[in-house]
Parts: sequence; C-alpha cells; structure tokens
Amino acid sequence: MTDRAPAGGAPLFEARGLGKTYGSGPTAVVALHDVSLTLATGEFVVILGPSGSGKSTLLNILGGLDAPSAGYVRFRDHVLTGAGERALTAYRREHVGFVFQFYNLIPSLTAEENVALVTGLAGDSPHRRGGSPRDAGAVRDAGPLPAVDALRLVGLEARAHAFPAELSGGEQQRVAIARAVAKDPDVLLCDEPTGALDCETGKLVLAALRRANRERGTTTVVITHNAGIAAMADRTLRMRGGAIVEDVRNPAPVDPQTLSW
Repeated sequence: MTDRAPAGGAPLFEARGLGKTYGSGPTAVVALHDVSLTLATGEFVVILGPSGSGKSTLLNILGGLDAPSAGYVRFRDHVLTGAGERALTAYRREHVGFVFQFYNLIPSLTAEENVALVTGLAGDSPHRRGGSPRDAGAVRDAGPLPAVDALRLVGLEARAHAFPAELSGGEQQRVAIARAVAKDPDVLLCDEPTGALDCETGKLVLAALRRANRERGTTTVVITHNAGIAAMADRTLRMRGGAIVEDVRNPAPVDPQTLSW
C-alpha cells in the first residue's frame, strides 16, 4: 500500500483502501488488497509486477472497466466507485484512452480511418485541460486531434492510408496509440503495450507514448512485467500479491531509445 502524494501536477486520481475479490468462499481470489495511491496530472507512471500481482485489475478499476469490492477511487472531483454504467461510459469516452497488448484495429479501415472513428465517437467536451505540468508553456488545443495529426504524433503520417494488414506489429500498436490519443484524453491506460513486440519495435512504441505524455500533457500509466521500462518513467510502482510494495520516483527519466531488455 502507498499513500504518497506525487510531486508536481494537480491530483488526477485518488484511490483509498481498494480491494478486489473475485468469487467467494474457499475458491475466492483476492486480486487487490488495501491499495491506496494518488496520481498527478501529467505523470508517466510504470506499474511493475508479475502475472497475478493485481496490476491489470488496478488499471481496469482506474479506467472504469471494473469496480472494487472495497474502498473508493476518485477522478478529479468525481467518485467512480458506485457510479452507474451510463456515468462510467461517459467517463471512459470523455477522459480515458486505452492501449492494449493487442491492437484491435478494424481490418477494413485504413490507419487514418481507424483513428478518425474514435474521434467521431468522442466529440468535443468541456473537460479539456491546460498544458503539461512539465512544460508550463505548452498550451493544449481543446477537443479531439485530427486523425492525421494523431498519426504524426506517433510518426506514422506517411502510413495514413495503409490498412492494418499492410502494417507491422509495431506500426499497428502506434496506430492504436494514435487512436487513443486522438480524442485528447486526460489519461492513457496501457496494458502491456510492448508485450507482443521485440525490443527495438517496443522502443518505438514507448517513444510514441512518451511523446504523447510530454507534448500533450496526457497522464500515462503503463503496466508491464518488464522492469527495464521503468527507467523512462517519472515514477514506478511495484506490485506483489495484490498490493503496492514499492513507490519510487525517478529524478532523471531516460530516453526510451536507450532502454534494453
């Protein structure tokens, strides 16, 4: 468990005493136990842990995809715990971008069309925030990004008219990042985004996430079992047995291109 308030940036998430148990009786599985944390606006956070440590469950609760069995989680001034499905759907649509290990692109649409589909669903919203706390001079544009601009952010504007079958795995993952970023979310929640990629391709994907975080001021949370990725984070949380066992701030995050694993 950690209750450390992050340095810099206004609080974006606050969770207290989170617990999650699946099932009941002797077959019950405790996925989270008394987890408390605060995440700041603009942070790049890596959550490390082996399979079964609770990191995916925590990510899903922060993203409004799952509900805790105990405790509460708050996004800004909105308590997510106990919110109805309509409210959670609006929260996910307006505030959260998801990046998963598998890309979930629509095969019949080009890269640009895959990205544009999400911006059309998100629409414009009054929730948009100001610049990144790491660059006070950066002023964010309000509302969704044009699809080609989102692809440019991940270095794929030249592949805008390619179909998923014509893209490498790393390119498809970067399209998935562009799709998540294009609606201008407050937070990117990334579940093993490099898990299916080799090291060199994975570094390109991490660089795209880092660029979105730095240039757009998007709070970014990456869960992984790969300890090498922690070197690029502002902050690393380690999980074991459904609890946060370590909370470490990194005073000098490295360029993703220098990582190795």
